[in-house]
Amino acid sequence: MQGQLVRAQATDGLRLDGFFLPPADSAVLDRPRPFDAALLLHGVAANFYTSSTLEAVVPMLRDRGIAVLLANTRGHDGVFSSSIGMTRKRFGSAYEIVDECRADIRGWINFLVAQRHSRLLLLGHSLGGVKAVYAQAHDRHAEVQGIVAASPPRLSYKAFLAGSESALFFESMQTAKDLVAAGQPDELFTAKFPFPLLISAASYIDKYGPAERYHLLDAAAKLTVRSHFLYGSKELESGGIAFAGLPEALNGLGRGDTLSVDVIQGGDHVYTGVQQQLAAAIGKWVDAIAVG
Repeated sequence: MQGQLVRAQATDGLRLDGFFLPPADSAVLDRPRPFDAALLLHGVAANFYTSSTLEAVVPMLRDRGIAVLLANTRGHDGVFSSSIGMTRKRFGSAYEIVDECRADIRGWINFLVAQRHSRLLLLGHSLGGVKAVYAQAHDRHAEVQGIVAASPPRLSYKAFLAGSESALFFESMQTAKDLVAAGQPDELFTAKFPFPLLISAASYIDKYGPAERYHLLDAAAKLTVRSHFLYGSKELESGGIAFAGLPEALNGLGRGDTLSVDVIQGGDHVYTGVQQQLAAAIGKWVDAIAVG
């Protein structure tokens, strides 16, 4: 793909990197376009340069005259170090506080606005989908005209305690709480739930703890822009309490035609073998907005 490596600054000063692609040369730019640019957000520990889940989505958007920005957030990869001002800190999925994605997303929106884009689509996969929904629910960026969230999980302390893997969750949460109580919030440990991951105690409690700061349904109910959620049928069947029943729960929020849900048959969490179907479903949603 012909594009450009770019950088932006989060609102707290952290440098972020990404890859910007203009609309395809063959795109008909005078056709109706509900969005002129899309900001794509990766999932946990991923990044803009290796994540492949949304690969088929990129040309689909560009063919519709929509520029695409593949963006890193501060939660990219496992661990990395960077500076905010004169302060050197550790970042990455092991240390991220999800709420800080708001500073990242605003920074990338500022970048796109500087490129003369004003009708933006936020599109995220997995935790990136949660971030898109959460940030827009709280900040209501005027430039954002739509949200697409592919496989955003339910991050619910109560649900996890009631789920089939509650023992693993309780063990991991207790480890995190013990470390914080001992004055070691930045200490890394290997959590066993929701999958084996290296994470700091503070980050684990932030993401999965009793405050339920990032409960998908709570954030989705606050959205005022059109939003589309997608899940793979396989992950709904076997992904546990993090995904079970989410399409029905989202449709039950009472947002009418401003919220829609698609289930991609045969899709797992990364849409193995059905990424074209994922792209087609998102394209159909974009086209429906354009004409209606």
